[in-house]
Amino acid sequence: MKPTRLLLVLFISVHANGDDGVAFFEAKIRPVLAKHCYECHSVESGKSKGGLTLDTKVAIQTGGDTGPAVVPGDLAKSLLLTAIQHSDPDLEMPPKKPKLPDSVIKDFEQWIKTGAADPRESAAKVAERPPVDLEEGRKFWSYQRPVMPKEAAGGIDGFIREKLTEAGLKPAPPADRVVLLRRLYFDLTGLPPTDMSELSDDSDYEKLVDELLESPRFGERWGRHWLDVARFAESNGRESNLAFPHAWRYRDYVIDAVNADVPFDRFITEQIAGDLLPAKDDAERARLLIATGLLAIGPKGLNEQNKAQFAADVADEQLDAVTRAVIGSSIACARCHDHKTDPFSMEDYYGLAGIFKSTQTFYGNWIDSENNNQGHLMRLPDLPGQVIPNKSITAERVKKLKADLVKIAQSEKDQKEYAIKAKLEGRDISGEYYKMLTQSIGNYWRRGGIEGELERVDERGRALPLCMGVRDAKRILDSQLYDRGELAHPVKAVQRGFPQVFEMKQTVPKEQSGRLELAKWLTSREHPLTARVMANRVWHHLIGSGIVRTVDNFGFSGERPSHPELLDYLAIRFRDGGWSVKKLIKEIVMSKTYRQSSQGHTDADPDNRLLSHANKRRLDAEVIRDSMLAVSGLLDTSRRPGSLVAELDGQSVSLMGFNTKLPPDLDGSQRRSVYLPVIRDHLPDVLEQFDVANPNLVTGDRDVTNVPLQALYLLNGPFVQEQASALAKRIQTSPDRVRRAFELCFNRPPDAKEVALAEKFLQSGSAEEFQRLTAFCQSLLCSAEFRFAD
Repeated sequence: MKPTRLLLVLFISVHANGDDGVAFFEAKIRPVLAKHCYECHSVESGKSKGGLTLDTKVAIQTGGDTGPAVVPGDLAKSLLLTAIQHSDPDLEMPPKKPKLPDSVIKDFEQWIKTGAADPRESAAKVAERPPVDLEEGRKFWSYQRPVMPKEAAGGIDGFIREKLTEAGLKPAPPADRVVLLRRLYFDLTGLPPTDMSELSDDSDYEKLVDELLESPRFGERWGRHWLDVARFAESNGRESNLAFPHAWRYRDYVIDAVNADVPFDRFITEQIAGDLLPAKDDAERARLLIATGLLAIGPKGLNEQNKAQFAADVADEQLDAVTRAVIGSSIACARCHDHKTDPFSMEDYYGLAGIFKSTQTFYGNWIDSENNNQGHLMRLPDLPGQVIPNKSITAERVKKLKADLVKIAQSEKDQKEYAIKAKLEGRDISGEYYKMLTQSIGNYWRRGGIEGELERVDERGRALPLCMGVRDAKRILDSQLYDRGELAHPVKAVQRGFPQVFEMKQTVPKEQSGRLELAKWLTSREHPLTARVMANRVWHHLIGSGIVRTVDNFGFSGERPSHPELLDYLAIRFRDGGWSVKKLIKEIVMSKTYRQSSQGHTDADPDNRLLSHANKRRLDAEVIRDSMLAVSGLLDTSRRPGSLVAELDGQSVSLMGFNTKLPPDLDGSQRRSVYLPVIRDHLPDVLEQFDVANPNLVTGDRDVTNVPLQALYLLNGPFVQEQASALAKRIQTSPDRVRRAFELCFNRPPDAKEVALAEKFLQSGSAEEFQRLTAFCQSLLCSAEFRFAD
């Protein structure tokens, strides 16, 4: 039997819905239930029509008189879905009202298909919890400022050893040299080591850490971590999945900022309010404008016809992304009602919402049948060597387009005057209504398309450098507070400001949106969450589990820290160390805790929360792909100029799946995975199989699944087969092919048993010799050892 065939037994179908499912519920499902269902089906309303309540997990899955409202994983049996689809005339919800938008129904379908994650507790259990008010909230650990522990002299290892001693446990011995070297390389660069002679003593280790932190590969690895949190994508997603051909500029900004170790407080400020910061030259101005792409790259309901609703939803998505990413808080859950578990009121939500509603978002300038909300793009300063993916047109074309705009304006004017004249003369023109409507719609689409094309070029038709981003809107205003989040029911205006549970004074000027003040508030030394949340994210990526395991949720419904004193220590060291992410990483990887062996599982601490040994971690999707390219010798470490999405500008993303010229990874290059296109709902298969982050959500902790499709992809995927063939060619002329293959793939020589098995396979069978060598190489690339650092 070929070694590759043995791989199938190694894959067990285990899937955890994880924090992504809960985040999706909070962002997409709970607000709809609260807005459209709770009035007749909740404990709070005192109503349970049809014996059905929908405000707890148990209630929604138990259902009412007709059966379960939601059956996780089963769309056909979920009566709630049937009701909102209006597919049964006797079971239409909301009753006597229009059907909910298709995008909302698709959200419910996705939620149910992926397990219907639902954090809501029973009404009885909620009643037992103390009321979530400001006084109680300020007592909660995460809303109190971090304090440097007295026992900090021992550093990271001192805090870990103290907990182990209390539990009667001992730390594992140090990891051997090969394991530690692989762990460090993968963690800092996302690539396997190339020189196994690099470590001999601690001084060599520290020198290597410094070298890897200064490597350009570091920014590509750690920039990808932030892109997960920033929900980076190059298309809109949802029901109107139009391309974002300029989103790649934000990707490159992140990678460069991480490599330059831009202080984290500055990094956050640039992304929230870069347009409001001073710039010393055009290059810095361009960089700061691109940074604000964080607020523009989120998914939007582009087919929403109500402009006010569209603006409110964009502000809501921006608010949710910023607060989850920076302070691990789900403040957006207070849009329709006071937060159920955290001390955030609707006043808090709408105080922040006013900041984003006073912001203009530049996300694209296309206009077609999929989009009812034409946007714009930001013009960048002209710089030498600038990549400009959009195409130039002739000066004659510019003149023609402008002339067409004049004709459209004249047509609209004539039509309006005709209607007014007919009314004054008492003539009935209702029979011409359809013709006039068709003409108006045609003018609208034509004008939008022409304006979009002209926005991309100058007077001579030369393509302009553009980016996604934000700037202050022309009209600055405070947001209304809306009853149940419904725009038709305003209650009162709420002054722009910040959640009251944080006792930090920061005023918002009347003439500005308040984004700069928001950035200052988030990065203040007095803020209890920002440094903690980022320090915890870094710990999670290096250790395999956060001190707070719910890395995107530091609220009441999140987990409590396993080592609270250590978290405060790291947060204060991070903040007082100039907000340097590289310094924080170095302190952690230099610790004995990071460098210990992964051997030493104990039933006394089955989840290894006390860190008696290192956690075994599967490599991320991008690292698996990049490592295959690296060992095959095909990896191209140059940066991709632009993006495939930019080159396909004008092609509908929904049609990309039918473009036979596109390879399965949507790119076809051998560059690093961070440069592959990130198209919502159509991710590269090599990444999607291995749990790449969902670009619709803030994702600080990716799911890790082990399913049969992964094995089938490794055995049959064209990309894996290509890398196996390239690896075979690389080792073909080596005097010791088996040893060379093991050193490239696992950074170790094979043992005697492995050599014997490999040689037996290579010398047997009827297949041509190179085919056997390729199959052998593929078995190594498919192995569990290849996909784990240790």
